[in-house]
Amino acid sequence: MGIISMIIVGLIVGLIARAIMPGEQKMGIVMTIILGIVGALVAGYLGVAVGWYEAGESAGWIASIIGAIIVLFIYGLIVKKT
Repeated sequence: MGIISMIIVGLIVGLIARAIMPGEQKMGIVMTIILGIVGALVAGYLGVAVGWYEAGESAGWIASIIGAIIVLFIYGLIVKKT
């Protein structure tokens, strides 16, 4: 059940991040799910580094969305160069 919930949360976070981020992102549903999952991981690692979360604690919804926006911004920079 953990993998299914991670996929659903990744999809929701990825869709919200894509809606907030200006511009057109050409990625499918699988890339959107991966964006959300990676965004949550980035938010978790940054939260632990800053001291907001304990090690092993998952990031919240807003932090996950902000992490996904950061990942989407970096992804946009890489795609524009190629």
